[in-house]
Amino acid sequence: MEFKDYYKILGVDPDADKKTIKAAYRKLARKYHPDVSEHHDAENQFKAVAEAYEVLKDDARRAEYDELRQYGGSQQSFRPPPGWQSSGSQDGNDDYFQGDFSDFFSSIFGSSGGSRSRGFEGRPSFSQRGQDLEKEMPVFLEDTMSQESKTISYSIPQYDDNGRITEKNKTLKVKIPAGVTDGEHIRLKGQGAPGVGGGENGDLYLRIRLVPHPLFDVEGHNLIITLPIAPWEAALGAKITVPTLSGKISLTIPENSQSGQRLRVKGKGLPGKKVHGDFYALLKVVMPENNEPIKEHWQKIAGLAPFNPRAEWSEAS
Repeated sequence: MEFKDYYKILGVDPDADKKTIKAAYRKLARKYHPDVSEHHDAENQFKAVAEAYEVLKDDARRAEYDELRQYGGSQQSFRPPPGWQSSGSQDGNDDYFQGDFSDFFSSIFGSSGGSRSRGFEGRPSFSQRGQDLEKEMPVFLEDTMSQESKTISYSIPQYDDNGRITEKNKTLKVKIPAGVTDGEHIRLKGQGAPGVGGGENGDLYLRIRLVPHPLFDVEGHNLIITLPIAPWEAALGAKITVPTLSGKISLTIPENSQSGQRLRVKGKGLPGKKVHGDFYALLKVVMPENNEPIKEHWQKIAGLAPFNPRAEWSEAS
């Protein structure tokens, strides 16, 4: 029978304190848990880690093991010394592993890991919370205005009866909360991977990705549209029909409007958690294609309007 070095299995020093041992166990238990691990020998690795912790977490049992380790830790074929009898101590605290113990464990502490009079009967089985999952969820700006639910599909990792990792497909209907922003996480409690041994399910986190819109830009909960206007609309003013996410509106362009000027329509942006954002029209003066008649009109205007758009440069210098 091969001697098991429980310290080596957990990756800790022989003088490690309980806190270090517990931290190492938790890290390795998650790494090799059969429900989430892709390691080819995950189940056996998990059992070895759990068995090592079962011994080293208990002061009396650890003392017995340390004594045996000095006696036979370097032997290829290990047998307990003559007259060996385990005290069968167990503290009953913290995490607990119940499963198939190795021959090495059973030869030292008995098949149940405790004294023959106490055993492990009546103690709770090992349980662990399921894995949290994350899924990116593309959302159109129109979806943030709708009360309809969206259907999403995702895969949950799990083990089949042969110990192989499989994926179970799951479909949910999700209502997009008002006020979601790009990059925000939405938590769906209990919709992640299933727990083990009665442990609760993990959660599903949806990471929101707002899909770029062909017309609108987003600043927080505000919507911005770049609004092309003709030079005469900028000069004389105009009424223009402008699209928004909730329908078309009529927007008044003031006289002498400038490129880069922003006109605000309150409450016509994206819904927020408390109030709606605003809608902004960013004015952009667009020149018409030139021809001879149009050039003549521009020349007349240039003569009628002694205007220097760079006058402030002279004042600054």
